Order: sequence, then structure tokens, then C-alpha cells
Amino acid sequence: MIVSALLAAFNGAVAKALSESMDPIEIVFYRNLIGFIIVLYSFKRVKASFSFTKIHLLLLRGVFGGTAMVLFFYTIATIPLGEAVVLNKTSPFFVTILAYYLMKEKINLSTFFALIIGFLGVVFIMKPFGIEISIEHIFGVLSGFFSAAAYATIKKIKDIYDARIIMLSFMGVGMLIPLGLYLFTPYVQFQVYTEAYIWFFLCLMAIISTASQWFLTKAYSLSKASIIGVVSYTNIPFALGFGVMLGDTFPDIYTFIGIVLIVIGGILVSIKPKKV
Repeated sequence: MIVSALLAAFNGAVAKALSESMDPIEIVFYRNLIGFIIVLYSFKRVKASFSFTKIHLLLLRGVFGGTAMVLFFYTIATIPLGEAVVLNKTSPFFVTILAYYLMKEKINLSTFFALIIGFLGVVFIMKPFGIEISIEHIFGVLSGFFSAAAYATIKKIKDIYDARIIMLSFMGVGMLIPLGLYLFTPYVQFQVYTEAYIWFFLCLMAIISTASQWFLTKAYSLSKASIIGVVSYTNIPFALGFGVMLGDTFPDIYTFIGIVLIVIGGILVSIKPKKV
């Protein structure tokens, strides 16, 4: 899980570095295009069956995951890397809330306090009392929400569809959203890139993120989800370190307090109470 967290943070750092040369929405498109081709190629070696029984949930997973990725990459490009990663890390809180409303899972008192602690951390990072709240921070929190929604749909379809099919739905929508923004809004402009370093970094991102997902999956298969969930927060100091190396300012006291609160809240949410 630590290796996965390190690779995920490094992936964010590469995306932030690339955003100086291209639009972050373009990065999402090309990153998913390369990943889509890689996953498609894997079907030549190992086949997978397909079912239409839960195709609506498969498409919904793609919409949620693709939206989360677009928002996350935009946030990475516009605010410090560490802050973007921390705001995306609010997803466990939203998973708990969605599980309560959609799956009727109970929220005990300790989980309720953990949610309050976590969202209080978001308040500190967004600094509304200092009038520093920005649309980028809101997008960062929304990336956490849509990530949580994607996780919730995965729980419903993971036993029906091959993991690669689920990834294709996510990457496919992750290409359609940038294309839609390009075709129907004036905010995104696509360009043809011939620079070798840009394509090197895009391919590197595809490889890194795939490796990170593999280590993540392996970690969950070898240990308890609660332990892995706690260890996953190590990607925050990694992201902070990479961000500072790329020129981000070191977190101020409010941001640091917010990071600590979100980590504490996330750890408390991931710890399941023992049944007596």
C-alpha cells in the first residue's frame, strides 16, 4: 500500500508538471486514451465474458469515475498538489454517507464524530473565514464525492464484470467528458503535440497509475481493508513532498491542521467497531 501511495502521488506530480504545457482536461483525455489501448490489448491474451444485466451500473461507474478524474486533474493543476490530494481523500467520508442512504448501512456515534472531524478539516483547508475559498477547492471536494460514488458502484458490479471491463468504462467516459467540453464549451482547446517529452510523460502516467492500482489491489487481497485504508493516507506526505519539489508553497498552519483532521477522520471512519 505504501508503494501504491508513493506511485499515486508521483502520478499526481507528473500530471501537475504536464499541466504547465497542456490543459489538464487534455491530460485526462490522452491519459485515458493510452490506458484504454493498454487494457484493450490485454483482452488479446486473456478473454473476459460480458453481461448486460448491470450495464447501467457499469456506465454509471464510468460517469462517476470519469467526472472524479476530470475534477481531480483540474484541481492538481490549479492548487498545491498536497491540498488537491487531501481534498480528494475526503472520499471515505462520502462513501460512509452514501452507504447510509443507498445501502442502509448504520452510522454509529464514533463514525458520526469521524465525519465531523473530517469535514472540519476540509473547512480549515478551504479557509472560508479568511475568504480564500475558491472554485478549485470546491472541485477538489467534488472529486472526492464522485470517487466515493464510483467506489459504491464498483461494490455492486465487482462480482459481475472483469476488472478490465470496469476500467474500460471508466477510461471510455474519461475520454468522452473532455471531448464534450471541447466540442460544446469554449473552456477547453485541444492541440496536436509533437514534443517527445509530453508523450513520454503521458505514457509514464499510464504505466504508473496502472502499477499503483495493481499494488493497491494486492494490498487489499493480503490484509484487512481497515489497515490498508489507514496506510493509504501515506500518499499525503508523498504528495506534499512532490508538490514542494515542483514549487508549491509549504502548507500554512490552517492547511496543516486541516490535513491532520482529515487523516484522523479518515482513519476513524475506516476502523470498524468490534462486535460484542
